[in-house]
Amino acid sequence: MSRTSIYSVSDWVEVRSKEEILKTLDRKGQLEGLPFMPEMFAFCGKRFRVAKRAHKTCDTVNQTGGRRMASAIHLEGVRCTGEAHGGCQALCLIFWKDEWVKPIDAAGHASEGPASAPEPPIGTQCTEDDVRAGTHAHPPSSAGEPHYVCQATQLADATAPLPWWSISQYAEDYASGNVSLLQLTKGGIYSLAYHLIQSGIGLGPPLRWLYDQFQELRGGVPFPRRPGAIALDQPTPAGSLKLQPGELIRVKSYREILATLNKENKNRGLYFDAEMVPYCGGTYRVLKVVHQILDEKTGRMQRMKSPCIILDSVVCQARYSTCRMFCPRSIYPYWRELWLERVPEHP
Repeated sequence: MSRTSIYSVSDWVEVRSKEEILKTLDRKGQLEGLPFMPEMFAFCGKRFRVAKRAHKTCDTVNQTGGRRMASAIHLEGVRCTGEAHGGCQALCLIFWKDEWVKPIDAAGHASEGPASAPEPPIGTQCTEDDVRAGTHAHPPSSAGEPHYVCQATQLADATAPLPWWSISQYAEDYASGNVSLLQLTKGGIYSLAYHLIQSGIGLGPPLRWLYDQFQELRGGVPFPRRPGAIALDQPTPAGSLKLQPGELIRVKSYREILATLNKENKNRGLYFDAEMVPYCGGTYRVLKVVHQILDEKTGRMQRMKSPCIILDSVVCQARYSTCRMFCPRSIYPYWRELWLERVPEHP
């Protein structure tokens, strides 16, 4: 897992042909434990710019923190549609191994690059049918419901542990173009403040106050880790706007949202994460109304009791994430309609 990608942010690449990619896969449709999903065939032969180098990711399966991935990237705007996975609506950013793309030179010509794969031995070639069969675990669950396999469910197999204190990951964040020097500095300041506040030496309240005062002076985000206002034995409120994709909304203030959360920062079981705080008070468009997503630990479809909202361009930036800072995965957070309000359209 020590191999790094040859690509950096803003590089142009071309996704290899289906035939070329199949040569890199085992009979489960995977390369180094990472599935090539049927939804990805639609991008073969097309050109994209590199959004981030995917040298690391967050562990959303076992919640162990950060994980290191070898030679992989994310492409701008290329997300999983969920068509081959029961209609999952999570819109995950897809991982692309270096072997699945080829570089484009300054003249606009695609070259083979160093990642082309050798011809596999006869009888070991992966087929498109193998890739599609690889989307289901075998045998299926005892209840008879589909048990899906995707890049998100297989992250533990496709990655290696990455300690949060590993300096090399932050050096690669900067060298790859994933993160600017200013972002690294801000992340370090926040991390220092957070650990001092959590240290239990009585500095929590004054440090939070100082942090907020400093951020207010520069128009920044207030300290993003505060408990909700509702006791754990009390119900949390509900609300419905019946929003539809394309509608314009404003996210309520952080203080207003805290009033709807319990002490574990949950509203009817949905967690409000610190990464959502920077978007409070902002105006965005509804991208999708989410009714179902895959449980990444079990692979089973998880249907929501009440739909949640995904907002256009509103993604996790991993600025305040313990042990997984600057994860490039750009996951869409889920919003309760209670945390949003409609705003009128203007010409």
